[in-house]
Amino acid sequence: MSTTDDRRFEILRAIVTDFVATQEPIGSKALVERHQLGVSSATVRNDMAVLEAEGYITQPHTSSGRVPTDKGYRLFVDRISEIKPLSAAERRAILSVLDSGVDLDDVLRRSVRLLAQLTRQVAVIQYPVLSTATVRHLEVVSLSPSRLLLVLITDNGRVEQRMVALQRDIDDADLARLRDMFSQALDGQRLEAASAAVAELANAAPDDIRPVVVNIATVLVETLVERGDDRLVLGGASNLARAAADFGSMAGGMDTVLEALEEQVVVLKLLATTQRAGGVTVQIGEETQTENLRGTSVVSTGYGASGTVFGGVAVVGPTRMDYPGTIASVAAVAKYVGEVLSER
Repeated sequence: MSTTDDRRFEILRAIVTDFVATQEPIGSKALVERHQLGVSSATVRNDMAVLEAEGYITQPHTSSGRVPTDKGYRLFVDRISEIKPLSAAERRAILSVLDSGVDLDDVLRRSVRLLAQLTRQVAVIQYPVLSTATVRHLEVVSLSPSRLLLVLITDNGRVEQRMVALQRDIDDADLARLRDMFSQALDGQRLEAASAAVAELANAAPDDIRPVVVNIATVLVETLVERGDDRLVLGGASNLARAAADFGSMAGGMDTVLEALEEQVVVLKLLATTQRAGGVTVQIGEETQTENLRGTSVVSTGYGASGTVFGGVAVVGPTRMDYPGTIASVAAVAKYVGEVLSER
């Protein structure tokens, strides 16, 4: 890239930085005063004119300064070469908060609260995707002679509970046989293979207990295969009130953003672009491909462990956001959520 292009990008970077901080259009005089650009005011004005002609900045009102466009934010984000890492104290604080969670639900609730506090935006996290998990244990609990409780625990911390109504009573000996049969068939199995193992178990069960095995297998297959991974935890929605002015130009304003966030399928679609842990995706404005979110940016990544993605985590806020800080916070929280869940 030429020296001229580098200089113009530094001016764009300064405009983005100042606009994020002040929410006020930025003029050439303010840029010269606040930043050591090493060129005259006339050169800055000329470069701003070129940036505006190329669609990176715009003038919201006559005689006002300039603000970044979505295209300008995109270039800024694409050229973030180094993300400032969180301090050791910040990392310890995140791990301490998450590690204190008593179960999966608590860890995820803590995660979104923490991420919302760090970024001052809306945070969202997806429950671990069941189909990518491995069965850690299946417990079969007798509630009555003809009623069982199945507790399926996966390696990513997810716990599924299902009731099974039996067509006949069973005794303790039958219950022990059932536990052994299903444990041997399922423990350590990936869930996509577990459903086939359950079906095979029903086919090969001894005649005297086959109806009960079929009852249990039917419920388990529904749990393993047919359940939609559509559970989300959202936090920090009140932070949108701080940015209400950023959505003023949108039809419906901030309310349309809240409506979109309430539609879990919309958020899940955004998270679907994040299929690998460690890589942070930034969707700006119309890149979200969602009409009610065209005034927002979504910073997302996957969380998991040992190369397996459990689910997605994201921050949603106005396009006028602190991208370097938000990217760093999303990456850090995702990293530690994965570590905490994989150790449970």
